[in-house]
Amino acid sequence: MSGPNGEPQPNLGRAARRRRSEEEEEEEGGGFGEAEYAAINLMLDQINSCLDHLEEKNDHLNTQLKELLESNRQTRLEFQQQLGQDGGTRKAEPGS
Repeated sequence: MSGPNGEPQPNLGRAARRRRSEEEEEEEGGGFGEAEYAAINLMLDQINSCLDHLEEKNDHLNTQLKELLESNRQTRLEFQQQLGQDGGTRKAEPGS
C-alpha cells in the first residue's frame, strides 16, 4: 500500500492494531454506553410524567380558584344588594 504522497506505507502489525483498539476503548469508556442512555431516557420520561401530573393539578386548582372567586363575587354582590334594600326601608320607616 502507498501513503498519501505515494510512498510505501509499512504494514501495521498486531501491536499497532492492539494500540488502536485500546485507544478506541478509552474514547468509549469516557462517554456513555447504551445502558446509560437508556437509564437517562427512563429518568427523563419519569420526570416528564411527574411534570405533566403537576401541570394537571395546577390547572385543576386554577379552575377551582376561579370558581371560588366568582362564587365569592356573586355572594358579595347579593349581600350588597340586600344591605342596600334593607337600608332603604329602614330610612323610610323612622321618618314616617
